[in-house]
Amino acid sequence: MSFPLLTATAVLPALGAIATAAVPAAKRTAAKWLALIVSLGTLALAVTVLMRFDPGGARYQLTESHAWIPEFGVRYELGVDGIAVALIALTAVLIPFIILAGWHDADPLETGSKRWRPTQGFFALILAVEAMVIISFEATDVFLFYIFFEAMLIPMYFLIGGFGDRAHEHGEETAATQRSYAAVKFLLYNLVGGLIMLAAVIGLYVVAGNFSLTEIAEARANGSLHMATSTERWLFLGFFFAFAVKAPLWPLHTWLPNAMGEATAPVAVLITAVVDKVGTFAMLRFCLQLFPEASKWATPAILVLALISIIYGALLAVGQRDIKRLVAYASISHFGFIIMGIFAMTSQGQSGATLYMVNHGISTAALMLVAGFLISRRGSRLIADYGGVQKVAPVLAGTFLIGGLATLSLPGLAPFVSEFLVLVGTFSRYPVIGIIATLGIVLAALYTLVLYQRTMTGPVKAEVAHMPDLRVRELVVVAPLVVLLIFLGVYPKPVTDIVNPAVKQTMSDVHKKDPQPEVEAAK
Repeated sequence: MSFPLLTATAVLPALGAIATAAVPAAKRTAAKWLALIVSLGTLALAVTVLMRFDPGGARYQLTESHAWIPEFGVRYELGVDGIAVALIALTAVLIPFIILAGWHDADPLETGSKRWRPTQGFFALILAVEAMVIISFEATDVFLFYIFFEAMLIPMYFLIGGFGDRAHEHGEETAATQRSYAAVKFLLYNLVGGLIMLAAVIGLYVVAGNFSLTEIAEARANGSLHMATSTERWLFLGFFFAFAVKAPLWPLHTWLPNAMGEATAPVAVLITAVVDKVGTFAMLRFCLQLFPEASKWATPAILVLALISIIYGALLAVGQRDIKRLVAYASISHFGFIIMGIFAMTSQGQSGATLYMVNHGISTAALMLVAGFLISRRGSRLIADYGGVQKVAPVLAGTFLIGGLATLSLPGLAPFVSEFLVLVGTFSRYPVIGIIATLGIVLAALYTLVLYQRTMTGPVKAEVAHMPDLRVRELVVVAPLVVLLIFLGVYPKPVTDIVNPAVKQTMSDVHKKDPQPEVEAAK
């Protein structure tokens, strides 16, 4: 029996979470180092998965299958395609940086505070989320996926509500109320989406008789499983609704600005760069593969919603006074691009969307973590409280600028390639949607450059006059992310070579081919 590599990749952070939580309260530093070591071990396993994956091989590789609840056709089935491998690698790369960036975020508060922050619990919850996200990317049993799709809400709820941002202009009591509101809103939105998906999962079992993604997709492809048109559409909507909440897609997005605004910067990165990717990934893996005809039926409406997300998120980002909420609305705009690329039903669009998931995770992590370092120094999230930072902390300002330029998809940085592919792929089939979506690029330049101008340039404000530059630990967090942004901006081939075969198979699932360019006949 071969070594269960996929199981190990998810089990290691789960066991690490338990071990970290069990560290004695007086050993806070030991708990931090344990969590970091476990995350690096998980990264090593993820790299092993990446190295063993053959892009030219079978669609799902490194598969594992064991009986779990045979009475209901539920199996413990795992397998990865190129899209899953890329997102597992992204998750495993980001978690060590998230842990390092949040090294002091769960330290005891000042003397006399009524709030107790268990350091071990903070890092244990991060590892628990990592384990659940990874197994969600690996699961090829729909019921198994659903369990972890929902279970990750629990640790995220406590990370938002129990370990929120300390920087709040209205004091600790108001901050605690805001954190509680954000955590409950996050939980309720996602629970509603999950309950609707549960009904669809049950409906799928009634129609198909099992939960195996591969078996159901194969039966659909060879014609041995036929769904009535109305049934397929209802099941699709049940799955898509839950994924759209997680993604988040307008108008189901409103939980994200609250959650990211009230969470610490590392947890905000965990939300938008890691957890939310499960929603867009699931659209590719489950919606298109299980319900191809319904996916094509819903495409026009979904493209309109994605376009609204792009423009609406960017417009609200322009008007934000809070740095973290600005990044949150920018992410809503970026997720609109990802979903637009998925449902453009072209190979360029879906390749760009998958690459965008990876690049958005890296660029948002770079920008948000540097913003977190900035906020921790000044104690405020308000843009107006900053000015002239580049004169006193040039390295901090420089890395903040690179993160911002990546967010606006500057050529030469990673997000540019993915955004370009999405727009080209969309324009080739839906030219009007593609043209309007380019407005999002203009607005991204506006909110990013205005943010940098107001915080980093101009006269030095008295409150930032003695602000220290990035420390060694912070440079260790930011520098690799900057290197990745530049490397993938210049040479995205390592990622595209992995994801393109999976994209071609997804295009085959929905029976779509790329539009052929129209060539005008010679006169």
